[in-house]
Amino acid sequence: MSSTQLRVFLLFAAGYFVSYLFRGVNLGFAPFITHDLGLSAADLGVLTSLYFLGFAGAQIPAGVLLDHFGARRATSVTLLFAAVGICVFGSAHSLGTMMVGRLLIGVGVSLCLGAAFKALAQHFEAARLPLMNGLVMAIGGFGGVVVGSPLTWVLTFANWRTVCVGLGILTVVVALAQWTLVPEAGQTHRQASIGEQFKGTLDILRSAAFWKIASFPVVTQGVFYAMQSLWVGAWLRDVQGFATPQAAALVSVLGFAMMAGCVVFGGAARTLERRGISLRGFCGIGGALYVVTQLLIMFNAPLPAALLWAAYGMFGGSGILSYAVMARRFPAQMIGRVNTTLTLLIFLLIFGFQIGVGAVLSHWPSSAGHYPAAAHLTAWGVLVALQIFSGIWYVMPGRALVQAAQTHAEQEA
Repeated sequence: MSSTQLRVFLLFAAGYFVSYLFRGVNLGFAPFITHDLGLSAADLGVLTSLYFLGFAGAQIPAGVLLDHFGARRATSVTLLFAAVGICVFGSAHSLGTMMVGRLLIGVGVSLCLGAAFKALAQHFEAARLPLMNGLVMAIGGFGGVVVGSPLTWVLTFANWRTVCVGLGILTVVVALAQWTLVPEAGQTHRQASIGEQFKGTLDILRSAAFWKIASFPVVTQGVFYAMQSLWVGAWLRDVQGFATPQAAALVSVLGFAMMAGCVVFGGAARTLERRGISLRGFCGIGGALYVVTQLLIMFNAPLPAALLWAAYGMFGGSGILSYAVMARRFPAQMIGRVNTTLTLLIFLLIFGFQIGVGAVLSHWPSSAGHYPAAAHLTAWGVLVALQIFSGIWYVMPGRALVQAAQTHAEQEA
């Protein structure tokens, strides 16, 4: 790896780390902001999910910005919106103001993942993308570890509003580093107009291959990130009876496992392709193992909690491979829009799932902020059913058409 490649990798991975911190920070803040504002589970679900709504709503223009202005300029500027958003959130004394801040944060970090994948596709050969994408996800996923035990520990001596100030400063530093230190990628194709860029996005949305590739991974990713960034802690406390420190420790275990899974799945993909297992097929296997893990947790399998939640994290991140599959299916000049369109679907589902779980829980009476096991099991059951149905679509006849298109793209690369 050259010094330029290393710099690109580290700086865009840092941007995704910041994005991931913002995604899950309410997991640690939840007890404090719930107490301060008197929020219900439904209120907390809506507040937290606004990050994902802002993120998702910005994806279509974000893809156009990435392909038109480049990853460096687009993401370093939009990160400043996130810095403003966390300051608004941290200084708010009403639910409405906090919602505005959370929405701004989502918009501000909306380019971080797509920018990282686009930059990597421009600086690394296609065969290395599954591993490099996985490494970016692993570093970003460290944010999922930080919002577990480390954040819980920080909040024992620092106010959550003070933590918001620190996050704002960190965001500005990363934005400035990307602006000044990331090299511009050379254009190897004609620069399309903004109008042509939007038309290309519509072509992606009309592509049967795009929907076939996306079907299962977007649902599993939507469930994983919706739960990891908010409701996993509630499950651990309400259903499995863990105290807050133990629940936070398992959230960190989950985060570490997700990091490891991104690297392992990314590294193994190339080896398995040589043995006849397609990248898309491997992605589907990872999703299936994630569904199985959820069922084991739901049915209280007699296995160590740390092992089950490590498996939950490892397999939960396997859908990342779908980005590398897309990179082989679509031309290079469309990668920014393809990535952000895929991310749009995932984050719309995260938004819906977080609100949905909160709404389901609120149908049961709470006691000191805790909900009965039946409430959580009902919510999880609905999510598992959705994943199974999307998995069936993923493997139904018609898959051969997508694989043929992938093979064709690989031969042309």
